[in-house]
Amino acid sequence: MTSDIDATVLRPHAEQEYAGELARLAEHDDRPRPPGWRLSPWAVTTYLLGGTLPDGSEISPKYIGPRRLVEVAVATLATDRALLLLGVPGTAKTWVSEHLAAAVSGDSTLLVQGTAGTAEEAVRYGWNYARLLAEGPSERALVESPLMRAMRTGAVARIEELTRMPSDVQDTLITILSEKTLPVPELGTEVQARKGFTVIATANDRDRGVNELSSALRRRFNTVVLPLPDSVDDEVDIVARRVDQLGSALQLPEAPAGLEEIRRVVTVFRELRGGLTGDGRTKLKSPSGTLSTAEAISVITSGLALAAHFGDGVLRAADVAGGIVGAVVQDPVSDRVVWQEYLETVVRERPEWLDFYRACREVS
Repeated sequence: MTSDIDATVLRPHAEQEYAGELARLAEHDDRPRPPGWRLSPWAVTTYLLGGTLPDGSEISPKYIGPRRLVEVAVATLATDRALLLLGVPGTAKTWVSEHLAAAVSGDSTLLVQGTAGTAEEAVRYGWNYARLLAEGPSERALVESPLMRAMRTGAVARIEELTRMPSDVQDTLITILSEKTLPVPELGTEVQARKGFTVIATANDRDRGVNELSSALRRRFNTVVLPLPDSVDDEVDIVARRVDQLGSALQLPEAPAGLEEIRRVVTVFRELRGGLTGDGRTKLKSPSGTLSTAEAISVITSGLALAAHFGDGVLRAADVAGGIVGAVVQDPVSDRVVWQEYLETVVRERPEWLDFYRACREVS
């Protein structure tokens, strides 16, 4: 993959956006590297969690969370087991899988998106039917899946929303993960995985019961559960960092100018999804939505766009009020009752939130 970034690209791949950091880590990385890895497990962990290199250069944190979870995830990739990142929506499962793939194999693009319509060919291989009809089964007619390419090159393959895929498609992974081979019976051959090949899958634990993994497939994965941020400060830091990155791409005002509003949005989301105010004094009803960190990022980014294009460039309560109401009130009946009760019993009683209360009342 090239490290050059096209300035017109809205979101570069991780290995492109952070090519400089990956190169500096490789330069200072003198620890043992598993076969096929571009960095050692120590360097991969430092890339994700951030740190200072011997020459004083800083590696920015890509994930804010328990160090041990990241170490377990990285250690899993160094074994013959695949990695399953499990968590509620918005816990950075996709973000972590992308950066792990970028650090381990320098390519995060070998991706299969799991949906109810994902076909077996997306996991195994397909055919160029024009060539197939003209030439019959041949290597030239074969269309490789991202997993097949990862096996041939010894890279990391990613599968998003594994439990959204039909069960029979999921089970095509069993031979790949256990035998590290992919048979191609039409050609009488097989693809054997090179060293460095592994799979990182993500799953939403709210999707349990949709297409649960078979026990045979689950045994091929080591599961790491990614939690919601421990504290308000951690979540505010995560939101501010991501909003700053997105804002730079969209040429919006810098996130630090709206830290007060970021903290209020995060506080609202944490209190409503936890069913308790931050001081622990008041129990709350929780709405039907997830109110995840990812949704808080979306609310703030939309608010910054409003401030930039229809305001004075400073993020204010009126800029985020509409986004918050839209995120909380998913069910127009039950969620609206929850939101109104929260506004009147919690927000209204906070004098420093008076502007926020008025803005939310106006859009509600």
